[in-house]
Amino acid sequence: QVQLVESGGGLVQAGGSLRLSCAASGRTFSSYAMGWFRQAPGKEREFVAAISWSGGITYYADSVKGRFTISRDNAKNTAYLQMNSLKPEDTAVYYCARRPRPSTVVGDWDYWGQGTQVTVSS
Repeated sequence: QVQLVESGGGLVQAGGSLRLSCAASGRTFSSYAMGWFRQAPGKEREFVAAISWSGGITYYADSVKGRFTISRDNAKNTAYLQMNSLKPEDTAVYYCARRPRPSTVVGDWDYWGQGTQVTVSS
């Protein structure tokens, strides 16, 4: 059974930075793409970023391009989301997810973490 556990969320002022982590259980982490998504109150879950199994290919939502960076450490079974220049509109619960290949479509992803809250104050 795959388990994904996010951490690193919190309260930060606009313009600040946070780094989210997603720790995965199991021995097959390096075989799967990882993705980050977010859901603000009253809104649908949306794609943020994704990374291929090797880390060589990355995808970003236009809203975070140039500010967020997705990465992974296969030796540590962990994916990361470095978030810089945060804005109040980045406030949401952030989730990581896993699937064989990267996708920007929320419904394509099968395993999800429980989420971590990110709040950006103005």
